[in-house]
Amino acid sequence: MKLVIHDVVFSYTSTPVLDNIIFELTPQETLAIVGPNGAGKSTLLKCIDGLLKFQKGSISLDGKDIKSMSRSEIAKHIGYVPQTSEHIFPFTVFDMVLLGRRSHLNWRNSKGDILNALKMLQLLNIEDLAMKNFNEVSGGQQQKVIIARALAQEAEVLLLDEPTSNLDILHQLEVMELIKSLVIDIGIAAIISVHDLNLASTYSDKVIMLKQGKIVAAGDPFSVFTPENIGSVYGVEVAVRNERGRPYIVPLRPLRAPTHSSGARAHNLLSTG
Repeated sequence: MKLVIHDVVFSYTSTPVLDNIIFELTPQETLAIVGPNGAGKSTLLKCIDGLLKFQKGSISLDGKDIKSMSRSEIAKHIGYVPQTSEHIFPFTVFDMVLLGRRSHLNWRNSKGDILNALKMLQLLNIEDLAMKNFNEVSGGQQQKVIIARALAQEAEVLLLDEPTSNLDILHQLEVMELIKSLVIDIGIAAIISVHDLNLASTYSDKVIMLKQGKIVAAGDPFSVFTPENIGSVYGVEVAVRNERGRPYIVPLRPLRAPTHSSGARAHNLLSTG
């Protein structure tokens, strides 16, 4: 399944959010989208999933424009994992994964749908959680459940919006290792919006760096994660080292000095503390 994004433009009313976004993705590739808050990362994922309607450009799956596809048809090919998964109703973990089969269902769950959900639970090593309430399992386990739900769709492209947010370092690594192994072993493609540049560097084949909705740099991690690019986009001086064949970013200092008012406020707090 080849995903092609060509000159995509998206605006909220008169406010531009994405400007001429272009890239391609093929099976067994992981693309990281990085950039500061408000750069357009989440918006881009929602445009690819068809949740938001972009104004210009095209997004196609194997040559078919997603604008001509129904929500059910898109869901058969693209699995979307949002930042948060809060649910009012007490779904079990198994029910949450089975929801991924909705695009394939008629009126009721078939034996095949149930077996598919069980297979995804086993694939992610969370079958022991099947009958537990989704809201009662840990954050790392919830992320695995939502990924299992996306895989139950038989999706060929996974979109993951900050999949490591609010996770400790162990669960961050577990989730990223899991995504990378699924991409390679199953032969799917993944697009990950992520703030941690070192996680993006370690687990991605391609990187797109956004600033104010525009692509500042695109390519492999070494070509994107340069001190110049990071300084321009994030306003931070960094050192970039080669760690096990991947760029490793070490923050050094802000390039922009704190404003006088901020400095004065900090001084007052320290003086009165």
